[in-house]
Amino acid sequence: MTNNNTTLYYIHDPMCSWCWGFKPVWQELTQQLKDKVSIVYIVGGLAADSDLPMATSMQQNLAATWQRIQQQIPGTQFNFDFWDPASNTQPRRSTYPACRAVLAAKAQGPHSEQGMILGIQQAYYLQAKNPSNLDVLTSVAAGIGLNPEQFEHDVASAAIEQQLEQQLQLARSMPIQGFPSLVLAKEKQLHPIPLNYTNSQAMLDVINRHISN
Repeated sequence: MTNNNTTLYYIHDPMCSWCWGFKPVWQELTQQLKDKVSIVYIVGGLAADSDLPMATSMQQNLAATWQRIQQQIPGTQFNFDFWDPASNTQPRRSTYPACRAVLAAKAQGPHSEQGMILGIQQAYYLQAKNPSNLDVLTSVAAGIGLNPEQFEHDVASAAIEQQLEQQLQLARSMPIQGFPSLVLAKEKQLHPIPLNYTNSQAMLDVINRHISN
């Protein structure tokens, strides 16, 4: 039975490459915890809205980060064509659109939240598509069975913008140092959970200790 007094917050960004690397072990952890705690996803917003092309130096830094993640988290895959100038992906340092997309997906049904996150990640990291662009996000939404017209309406709505701001503020108020982050809330106490990108048991042990205390 889920402990209604205990919530595990997963603070993430759908365009965070470390979140993509964390995904397999996070899925293991959620399976182990699904009957013990409530799990709530919070979008943290890596980068605000921008129509400016991403600086070449930042593109190089992010490509290097992808390579480092592949080395540190075995099995993680990236499509480096995204950073190829010939691919016409036109990278921008802007993840708020993808964050809004997750919230807009959830507005059509809570079950769609995780599907949208995965769809954005697959489009970005495997298919070399740019989730900073509305057409890519709408295509992902349609691909997971959402109404694309409703999605485009919601993603531009004041209601979703308000939700985004609320989640950004919540993320900033938590004891985190980046994305992804895990924070266990129990009896009004917040407990940051150290991440382990290759072993869910290590995190499970820490969480179980907090739950049982």
